[in-house]
Amino acid sequence: MKQKLAILAIVLCQTTTIVLAQSPFAGRENLFTTPLNYVAGFTSTPPVIDGNINDDVWKKAAWTVYFEDIEGDLKPKPYYETRMKMLWDDKYIYFAAELKDPHVWANLRKHDEIVFYDNDFEIFIDPSNTTHKYFEIEINALNTIFDLFLAKPYRNGGPAHHEWNTPGMLHAVNIQGTLNNASDEDKGWTVEIAVPFTALSMMGYTASAPKDNDIWRLNFSRVQWQTDIVNGKYVKKKDTKGKDLPEHNWVWSPQGVINMHLPERWGYVQFSKVEVGNTLPQFKMPYAEKQRQYLWLAYYKQKDFHAKNKRYAQTLKELGLQGTAIDVDGMKNTLSLSPTAKGFKITITDNKSQAISINNEGLIIK
Repeated sequence: MKQKLAILAIVLCQTTTIVLAQSPFAGRENLFTTPLNYVAGFTSTPPVIDGNINDDVWKKAAWTVYFEDIEGDLKPKPYYETRMKMLWDDKYIYFAAELKDPHVWANLRKHDEIVFYDNDFEIFIDPSNTTHKYFEIEINALNTIFDLFLAKPYRNGGPAHHEWNTPGMLHAVNIQGTLNNASDEDKGWTVEIAVPFTALSMMGYTASAPKDNDIWRLNFSRVQWQTDIVNGKYVKKKDTKGKDLPEHNWVWSPQGVINMHLPERWGYVQFSKVEVGNTLPQFKMPYAEKQRQYLWLAYYKQKDFHAKNKRYAQTLKELGLQGTAIDVDGMKNTLSLSPTAKGFKITITDNKSQAISINNEGLIIK
């Protein structure tokens, strides 16, 4: 852990001189680790959505790293392996996931039941990279779907809109073993999902299909409950008070906290028009994403300040921040805070007048 924090400090110092001088991220390192990235190749041949992820086209796509605990290094490594891969074409974004599990079970069968009460696989999609107007899709081993839209995260008032139903989505599950049979041992289960870009629409918001090298924010989660076998059936383990033990949350890109609804912590997916199977471009962190780190630092500090003082800070000084001499990739940036009628607006501006803002609801304003 100490070695990883040292590496993090070196990386931050290379991109921002303010870290070396003042260490503004100290104490919040878990929220400022660099999210993972994935370059999704284009496919002229769509996979067959049957839950079997051995199609020739899937063999050309790269796997992600194996999932980690949602808190990253703060918790032990998952005891079952999970990984996924992606493709896209002009109409769909395709997902394939592999979940190793010697005991595959599921109970929920109705659409929009709370699928994470079973073991499940979850997809989170923020096409606009603003942390608002994003989509969530959950699936269990019975191929039951729970899909929802959030105009803004729960921390900012949500709420979740369960009426969004991913029109035109294709999905399937394949079980390597037998479902709900506690008398044998399984290998796991695989998932295939095809989401039409046209389905990513709700409440007046419609996501545009990506262009070559566009970047979206996504993350993927696996919910895994601890179980016992009682009278030949799987039963969730309970604590001394008879309450279900907390579920495990294993994710592609660690959030740093037990909360998937921090879209600023999701991974980066870059869409490449290069046909899968060929050499894809390497991901490069956009300069604007490095600027945003200071917006999120100020945002978190504002929320902490409000929790303590029942009001928002009126100046950066109250937050223990300075607005000048922030160096991002060799570019001088300035941070400013403007009180508003409902809260605040914080802006970072470089010496070429490229500005990005965040408001009290965590909305990124480009």
